[in-house]
Amino acid sequence: MSLWPVYTGSSEPHDGIDALPAPPPWRSFDGGPALPPPSEQDEVPGGIHRAETYQPTSKTVQLVNAALYLRRPLLVTGPPGSGKSSLPFAVARELRLGGVLRWNITSRTAVTDGLYQYDPLSRLYAAGKTGVRADGPRPAAPDREETAIEDHLRLGPLGTALLPYDRPRVLLIDEIDKGDLDLPNDLLHVLEEGRYEIPELVRAARTHPVAEVMVADSEQRVAVRHGEVGCRAFPFVVLTSNGEREFPPAFLRRCVRLELRQPLREQLEDIVRAHLGPLDERDHALVDAFLHRGSAGELATDQLLNAIYLTRTSGLDAESREELAGALMPYLGRAAETWDVDDV
Repeated sequence: MSLWPVYTGSSEPHDGIDALPAPPPWRSFDGGPALPPPSEQDEVPGGIHRAETYQPTSKTVQLVNAALYLRRPLLVTGPPGSGKSSLPFAVARELRLGGVLRWNITSRTAVTDGLYQYDPLSRLYAAGKTGVRADGPRPAAPDREETAIEDHLRLGPLGTALLPYDRPRVLLIDEIDKGDLDLPNDLLHVLEEGRYEIPELVRAARTHPVAEVMVADSEQRVAVRHGEVGCRAFPFVVLTSNGEREFPPAFLRRCVRLELRQPLREQLEDIVRAHLGPLDERDHALVDAFLHRGSAGELATDQLLNAIYLTRTSGLDAESREELAGALMPYLGRAAETWDVDDV
């Protein structure tokens, strides 16, 4: 029997992912042989705290479950500090899906960077040290040219997420709007098909059909056959965007889209409570100041958390605390830099 919602937003770990119904016929994947799920240990520093303190809205819970059921990527847009990059950690912890694979996008990022990294120069150097020629016949170890490839190749976060795990991995593709204009379209084929090839291993497959390749988030090696990788359980992919650019329609229609907004007072207080415990009178005053300043320009929730933490621990008098809090909550947008919040 299926379970809705699979992800509840409670932050209490459970095995509800096993009750996920079969995918739609057009999103069924048959990669293999099956790999056991990774351990629950989170490899990203601070990831467990982010997971435990994340406060999802009811809309977030609904759309996360839609992405899980449909086996579609979740495109999350919103202002800085709205919790976009914390969401995958919360889902991974509650559903016991192991550590979050993270791929940070820059202007120079290509889709192959997320799939795998291959260092031909280190392989050439190793071949020279062992007396093996990398460009032709070699006197020792007849298959060494091919088998050496896997020693200089490692799967990236996207490539690891698409391995044939029994349970879906969680992949965060952070700030995709920073990437090259072609990156979303380049991702389309991989995310649609749930598989990819490693050309270096494909070329070597005639004499070396199975390669033991290192994954992105550990020293573990997995068998890649004939240079092809395909998933069994489509990963839960979260793509974050600050809303700074438009994406191609073909890309957007293949994603479940979630837009996050700045939290309201009650949500802010819940966030502070989750991170720092009960609020006192001074904390409520800082929340008031944050909301007042936020009406004049863009602020991030972590600015409020920083201000409350320091005013609690600094031992400053009331006037100094207010001055420090104001300095910790500057506007993020240039348009508000010269604004006086008291005039708003």
